[in-house]
Amino acid sequence: MVHWKIKYKFFVQGIITSAILYSCDVTKPYVNKQSAPDNLYGNTVKDTTSIATLSWKEIFKDPLLQQLITEGIENNLDLKTAVTNLKVAEANFVQSKQAFLPSLSGNASGGEYHPSNSQAANNQVYQLYALSSWQADIWGKLRSTKRSMYASYLASEAYKQAVQTQLVANIAVTYYQLLAYDEQLKIVQQSLEVYSKDTETMKVLKNSDVVTGAAVVQSAANYYAVKSTVPDIKNNIRQTENTISLLLGRTPGPIQRDSLFNEQMYSELSTGLPTQLLANRPDVKQAELQLRSYFEQVNVAQTAFYPSLTITAQGGLYATQLKSFFSAGAFLANIVGGLTQPIFNNGLNKQKLKIAQANYEAAEYNYNKILLTAGQEVSNALYQYQMVDEKTSSRQEQIANLEKAVHFTKELLKYTSATNYTDVLTSEQSLLSAKQSAVTDKLQQLQAVVNLYAALGGGWK
Repeated sequence: MVHWKIKYKFFVQGIITSAILYSCDVTKPYVNKQSAPDNLYGNTVKDTTSIATLSWKEIFKDPLLQQLITEGIENNLDLKTAVTNLKVAEANFVQSKQAFLPSLSGNASGGEYHPSNSQAANNQVYQLYALSSWQADIWGKLRSTKRSMYASYLASEAYKQAVQTQLVANIAVTYYQLLAYDEQLKIVQQSLEVYSKDTETMKVLKNSDVVTGAAVVQSAANYYAVKSTVPDIKNNIRQTENTISLLLGRTPGPIQRDSLFNEQMYSELSTGLPTQLLANRPDVKQAELQLRSYFEQVNVAQTAFYPSLTITAQGGLYATQLKSFFSAGAFLANIVGGLTQPIFNNGLNKQKLKIAQANYEAAEYNYNKILLTAGQEVSNALYQYQMVDEKTSSRQEQIANLEKAVHFTKELLKYTSATNYTDVLTSEQSLLSAKQSAVTDKLQQLQAVVNLYAALGGGWK
C-alpha cells in the first residue's frame, strides 16, 4: 500500500509537470494589435493636443448648463443602470478569481445503520466530516476565464463612461436647441410688433389713397401668418424642456437657462492624433475590451479538449457508538486525485470552440466599425464647424442689407409710387427668414463643438 501511494504521488506530480510544460500551447496570450490609421479623420493630423482630455466644465462655460450636466450625471437613469451593470461585471470577475480556491463543505449526521444481514442487530452511526475539492488549472482554463471576466468588467466601466459622454453631449445639445427656440420666439414676437404697426400704417395710407385695400388685407394676412407659428415654437420649447427633464431624471418642468447669443463657444478645437481615440473614446475602448474578452473565451473553449485534474480531500470522525466518537480511532482522512478526459463530448466541444471563434471574429468586425464611425463623427463635426464659421459673416451682411431694403421700400411706399406693398412684404419676409437662419447658424456652431468633443471621447472625465 505504501509503494502504491508513492507511485500515485509521482504519477500526479508527473501529470502536473507535463501539463505545465504543454499548457502554453493550449492557451495563447492576448496581443493588442488594434491601431488607428493616420488619416482616420479624412486628413493627416500631427497635433497631439486633444480637447477630449479636458473636463466638460472647461468646454461649457455657461453656469446654468453646468448645473444641468451635474444634475444629469447624478440622476440620469441610463447612467445609474450602467453603474449597476458595472457592479454585476465586478461580481463576475471576483467570482472568477475565487474559482482558484478549493471548495469546502461540512456534514454532520447520526442515525441507525441496517446491515445487509437482517438477523444482525441494528447499530447507531455518527458522522462528522469536511469535504474539500480543488481543480488544478493545468491548461489555463481558470486563468483565461478570469482574464475574460476582467476584460468584461473593464468593458462595463468603459460603457459607463460612454453613457456619460453621450449624456453630457445630449444635455448640451438639447440645451442649445432650447435656447434657439427661445430666440426664434423672440424674433417672431418682435416681427409681430412690426407687422401690427404695418397694418395700421396701411390703413392710414389707404385712407390717403396711397395704397389700395388689397395692401391692407395683405398686411393683416402677413401678421396672422407669422402669429400662427407662435404655438408651434412654444410647443417645441415645452417638448425640449421635457426632454432635458428626462435626461436629468426629473419630472417635466421648466428649465432655467440663458440666451443663445450669450453662449461662449470653445474655439481651440484640437483633435489630437487618431491613435488617441483608442484611449480617450469610451466606446472604442469598450469594443477593444470586448474583443479581448472573446479572445479569452476561445482559450477557455480550447482547454475543454484536455483532461482536467481534480483533487478531493476528506477528513472527519466516524463511530458506531457516541462514547467513542471523539477517540483517535474515529478519525478518518483521505486524499484522492482524479483525471477527467472528454471522450464522447468532442463534438459538442468543437461546436463550442467554433462559437467562441465566431464571437471573436464578430467582435473584431464590431471594433473596426466603431473605430471608423468615430473617425467619421470627428470629420463631420470639424467640417460642420468650419462651414458654419464660413457663412457667419455672409449672414450678417445679408441681414444688414435686408434691414435697409425693408426701410427703403416702406419709405418709397409712403412718399412715391415707385414701389408697392408686395415689395415691402417680400423684403420683410426675407428679413425674418434671414434672422431665423442666423439662429440656426449659431445653433449649428454650438452643436458642432459639442459633437466634436463627444466624438473625440470627451465628457466622462
